[in-house]
Amino acid sequence: MLTILGKLPSINVRKVLWTCRLLELPYELEPWGKGERDPNVPEFLALNPNAQVPVLRDGDTVLWESNTICRYLAHDSFLLPSDRLQRARIEQWMDWQATELNASWRAPFMTLLRGSTQFSPEAVAAGVRDWNTKMTLLDRHLARTGAFVAGDTVSLADVVIGVSVHRWRATPIERAELPAVAAYMARLSAVPGFAENCGDATP
Repeated sequence: MLTILGKLPSINVRKVLWTCRLLELPYELEPWGKGERDPNVPEFLALNPNAQVPVLRDGDTVLWESNTICRYLAHDSFLLPSDRLQRARIEQWMDWQATELNASWRAPFMTLLRGSTQFSPEAVAAGVRDWNTKMTLLDRHLARTGAFVAGDTVSLADVVIGVSVHRWRATPIERAELPAVAAYMARLSAVPGFAENCGDATP
């Protein structure tokens, strides 16, 4: 039995839970994180020195970083096939989500939905512009594929991009009109696990 340390509202925990759902992997969710058990304790830091969720325990194996955990779980499955080029196309979008896309939303999301006061109004406005720019890039790509992020079928790229698009749509900002993104989310809504991770889920 897999054990996932984290909490449901976390976007990174939801990536892992959605991956488990798609692969029909049984797991136990052990509540850690803000509002649950504090990860800044020796017990948790021994598993992840960054004091962040999620953490995966699979027997004696311990992993942290959500995209890494998803790759581990999905290795050689329909979500992350062994073909070298197919896998690279999936992983390039996973890396883009973790670096380029995540960096763009930090100030507006943390300020407008989490109530942070550490960002200036100028930083929030710049973040909104950058976030919309990144989403427009995704929109152009999805217009070309006409289906999912890495091609005609659902992959691990859609798990990590899907929860991110949900966050963009749920944050009270002025959003660009992106028809390919809207069509993509409509297609993704038919994928098992969408409702609990990208539907009414906390952004």
